Amino acid sequence: MVESELSLSVGQAFVAPERRRHRSSMSVRIPDGPLLRVKGASAVISDSTSRNAIAKQAGDISVRGFLADYFSTPDHWDVKMSATRVLRALNGWCHSQSDHIREGSYMSSLSAMVFLGREAHLFHMGDTLVFRLRGAEFEQLSRDHVTDLGGYRYPSRALGLDVSIDIDYMSMPLKQGDIFLFTTQAVRGTLMPSDYVQLIRQDASDLNAACERLASTAQARAQERGYGGEQFCFQLVRIDQLPEEESDQPGKLYGDLPVPPELSPGDRLDGLEVQEVLSRTAQSRVYRVRDMYSEREMVMKAPSPELSSRNAYLEHFLLQQWVVERVNSPFVAKVMESSRPRRHLYYLMGYVEGERLSDWARRHPQASLAQRLDIARQLGKAVQALHRRDLLHQQIHPDNILIDSHGQVVLADFSACRLREGDGHKRSRELARQLGLTEHSAPEYALDDDVGRRSDQYALASTVYWLLTGQLPYDLPPHQLRSHTDLEKLVYHSARTLNPEVSVALDDALRRALDPQRALRFRRLSEFLYALRDPQGQVRSHNNPRLLREPANFWQGVAGVLLLLLVLSWLLR
Repeated sequence: MVESELSLSVGQAFVAPERRRHRSSMSVRIPDGPLLRVKGASAVISDSTSRNAIAKQAGDISVRGFLADYFSTPDHWDVKMSATRVLRALNGWCHSQSDHIREGSYMSSLSAMVFLGREAHLFHMGDTLVFRLRGAEFEQLSRDHVTDLGGYRYPSRALGLDVSIDIDYMSMPLKQGDIFLFTTQAVRGTLMPSDYVQLIRQDASDLNAACERLASTAQARAQERGYGGEQFCFQLVRIDQLPEEESDQPGKLYGDLPVPPELSPGDRLDGLEVQEVLSRTAQSRVYRVRDMYSEREMVMKAPSPELSSRNAYLEHFLLQQWVVERVNSPFVAKVMESSRPRRHLYYLMGYVEGERLSDWARRHPQASLAQRLDIARQLGKAVQALHRRDLLHQQIHPDNILIDSHGQVVLADFSACRLREGDGHKRSRELARQLGLTEHSAPEYALDDDVGRRSDQYALASTVYWLLTGQLPYDLPPHQLRSHTDLEKLVYHSARTLNPEVSVALDDALRRALDPQRALRFRRLSEFLYALRDPQGQVRSHNNPRLLREPANFWQGVAGVLLLLLVLSWLLR
């Protein structure tokens, strides 16, 4: 007898002259097979605060982003952890994007419901509306988070509104026949609870038709009362079938897998044969392995056998795979899938046929400045790819950078990688310190100050400085600082004194990116990477940092030249 699975039906309807002008977005994803049993199904609706193109884009991105990232979270995470992590990452990205636009913002209300097993989990922020129809009972599940300003109602809690987000969460048991309605604030003042029940129940077998009835009735009511009826949307989800028995959460199975034992070349595990031991540290083991079925060579990373009881570390270890999966860049290591099911705790990455940057530098002492800058620019693109996904690497140094036989850079080792947080990255800093700081770590890690993207900027610049000069920018390694007064001991050594090929402009860019004070570094990583693309300083005058710092001296010089030309022209008459 085949065990029954969760089964849902869906209906949708929009009222808009053109769908692309609608400020609301909604979608449902019902995966197949194992993913449905592990992660369930999800319905999402978003509603932006304005009607411009940016607002529409924010709504679409939030819906698509949630559905893509939620189903990519590690299997061992429960629904609440998975959805919360994804929503916080989306919120951080939307909030950061709003800083780069003049009109509009990446801000939207959002409600997401996950149906897993015999339970529903609701995540809500803002003023989108979620109702449940059970029998004749029609109940609103979401709370309105709104503020009245000058007669207008605005969301007081929304995705992208602030750097941190407070998410309403509730779970509830499901019953066969439950119908969930997702809509927006535009419907307020048009339909009564009895209208919803009547219009949905009129022909509950066709949810699309029910949504069309809701939309047309709401539009007619709005026009009768003298206001616009062009922004209505309705989404219905019906529970057609529930699993017969609520089994143990499948998502925990992966987290309960045993840590692999110590492995040596020739050993086999889950159809993978160990070819070489690449690294053994206190936290992890890294092996080069060959898939005996597909013949592919890959890299296996597993926790150290001695840490099998340290659940906090194992939780972060499992996060690493999700981190790598979120980033799509040729300059960042990629996650691979084994041809057989895993029976031990590890993850696989693509094998890079190459060497570490530290080994490359030893073998190529005569490499040109152009070669070294090309490597630096590729590394910068890898760090940018992480930052676009609101991730900090925190361990950028030559031993974590690989160069293949074609000269392409691949950033590896995500042991200290973490998502952007709203607490000054306190937990990120603690994780980096636990794994061990390096001579390229930014000073704020040693001084318990807030860390962020500019901390990665420092590590990147320090690695580039080392690549260009073979030395470190300061006599005292920043990771050995003991107090803020020690910052005065950090005196920058000009890269030009160690490598005359380094231009003045490039040296200035390195100096700024390596400033001991995090706030004084480049505001955006792209500014530093621009300097790497233009090492001779052939930049427009308004992009020159020295000009920006000393505008008075610049214009005094211009005035002096003009005065000299005027005097010469007078004397030569």
